[in-house]
Amino acid sequence: MATASEAISRWTRGFVATGVLWFVVWQAAVVAGLGRRVTVALALYGFVLHVVFGKAYSLVPSYFDRDLRPARGPTVHLPCALVGTAALAAGALAGVPPVVRTVGALLWAAGVAVFLLTVGWTVRDNLIGAETGTGDHNAHRRPVDRVANLGVPVVLLYLAVGAYVTVAATTPLPAPVDGYPPRVSHLLAAGVAALLLVAVGFRLLPRFLVATVPTALAVVAVPAAALGPVLIAVGLPAGPVLHAGAGLETLGIGAFAVAYWVAFARSDRSRIGFYGVLAGTLAGVAVVGLGLTFAVAGPRPGLVALHYRLALLGFLGLSIVGVTYQFYPPSVCRFPLAGDRFAAAVLVAVVLGLALEALSLALGRPPLSLAGRALAALAAVGYAYLLLGLFVQRWRD
Repeated sequence: MATASEAISRWTRGFVATGVLWFVVWQAAVVAGLGRRVTVALALYGFVLHVVFGKAYSLVPSYFDRDLRPARGPTVHLPCALVGTAALAAGALAGVPPVVRTVGALLWAAGVAVFLLTVGWTVRDNLIGAETGTGDHNAHRRPVDRVANLGVPVVLLYLAVGAYVTVAATTPLPAPVDGYPPRVSHLLAAGVAALLLVAVGFRLLPRFLVATVPTALAVVAVPAAALGPVLIAVGLPAGPVLHAGAGLETLGIGAFAVAYWVAFARSDRSRIGFYGVLAGTLAGVAVVGLGLTFAVAGPRPGLVALHYRLALLGFLGLSIVGVTYQFYPPSVCRFPLAGDRFAAAVLVAVVLGLALEALSLALGRPPLSLAGRALAALAAVGYAYLLLGLFVQRWRD
């Protein structure tokens, strides 16, 4: 019989595997031109948050010096997240009855409730993460670790609000904000996924790189990235609250990016995953730069599309690919084509795809955008081949 830790590890891989499949479906939907509501649902609720949930179940308890309890939380959560995401995306298609989206929102929110209850119960007596689980050999990292842990309860709060607003948008429940879709997407993309990347990243990435980062950068990045999303969500589409939120988000993501660049430069290690996160942080700086421009000067339709592609596929997507390459190294794959070179080709294809989309907007040439999206779709298939193949290999072993 599997131990609790083995079961959690198995369900973590289940979340990641499901997220990888959503990545492929998302890119196929983009190429097919299914529309932003569909593709954002597939990207955010599907790819990004499935991977986030999976890794959070395994990382957050250890970072708070606790064991996940109850261990069966992921077992209940994954089916809700999977079916809920499918219904949310399908409900955004023309001609589909609204009840489909309502069912999707309720199922997805039910999964979130399981996640919040499980993680909340696990860390209930260490809510601010003062106990970090950091060993004495890493005592010099404790100041950064404590600051990073402060971001996690804020992530859980954003997730609760984002789930409620998702349900309220499809039911008669009263909503704290109107149904303007970018409000919900910023709560979940910036408030949950990006903030968790910042918080966990300050703990995880320097250890991967065997390098240190200045504590001051964590002190700046975590609070700014925590406060920025709510101000953006409330302040959209214009006004001083939006200006403040965009400024804080730029500060937070910028400080996180600088911290990673410092650690990357100090490291004497070379892993393919490091370059994925490097590319992701560069895209993140571009994302917040565009967002700040929109807040001050107003959005431009073409650049808005680039903003969300850079955010979901660039900043979050490339960072996720890079981090998962660390957890599941392509170098240990023992099946055709798999390995570091293939993994590098996947990263390059995503970067080139995004570059072609940006050039298409700059030059006014739609075929370049289609080529970029097709290249990103091929990259998603390659990424799925690597990770799912590695999971099958581990299962057989």
